[in-house]
Amino acid sequence: MNNTFNIQRFGLLLKRQWLEFGKIYLISLLVALGVIITFYGLALWKNIVGTHAFSERDLHFREPLFLIFGFIFISIIASNYFAHLGQKPKAIIDLLIPASTFEKFLTGIFFTSILAIASFVILFYLTDLAFVSKLRSLYHSVSSVTTYTDASGKEVKSIDNIMYFFSKNSPNLFKPLYAVPFFVTSIFLVGSIYFNKFHYIKTAISVMIFSGIWSLIIFKSGEFLFEGKVLIESEEMPLNNVSRSDGEILGVLLLVVLTAIFWSITYVRLKEKEV
Repeated sequence: MNNTFNIQRFGLLLKRQWLEFGKIYLISLLVALGVIITFYGLALWKNIVGTHAFSERDLHFREPLFLIFGFIFISIIASNYFAHLGQKPKAIIDLLIPASTFEKFLTGIFFTSILAIASFVILFYLTDLAFVSKLRSLYHSVSSVTTYTDASGKEVKSIDNIMYFFSKNSPNLFKPLYAVPFFVTSIFLVGSIYFNKFHYIKTAISVMIFSGIWSLIIFKSGEFLFEGKVLIESEEMPLNNVSRSDGEILGVLLLVVLTAIFWSITYVRLKEKEV
């Protein structure tokens, strides 16, 4: 039997971890669902009961809610996964599980990255579907898309002002951002195994400090290199030939590399714990 990875052993480990981690995870999902429903309810209640005329601005809360609360949710899940390894009794029990370090590491990636991200997106999608469907049934004239002919004889389509979140923010338009949630969870997963106490707070403070240092280095480097110089534009300059898609690809590659680095650190740290 392969001592590094065995699919049957990995399946049993997933099942075992779900029995231990699943209750906390389901409670977290219920809390997240409650928060999302609360925000939707408070923002759209007057529209639903008919005491306030609908405006497209009434749905502008969705993007900040999805980004900010999504970040908080997945980062908290990741920050708590290996937190028990900081407690000796629980750590000994976990480290004695008959599974390889690589399998335990993959299990952590599955729960904190794949399952957590997918669960949050599904919860947000279902909540948005329920509330927006109700709005569309109440304000049919605002949500319907019709075609009319303007004064010049040109056919024009009216705008649908009550769009579902993932219709308005089409996933195809933000493909480069798909790497961001995995990058976030990789950082907080490292924090969960690296720090023994106050994992989330210490990881968040570390991220802020390193982000501040990195921003300062970039700012000072740019200031040193370009202060007092005048930009001369030229068609032959290589920067002019860099398309938006190339920039997005470079950004994604950078995030992928950093995510792989943080996952590697997590794996090494987990192996050190077992030793």
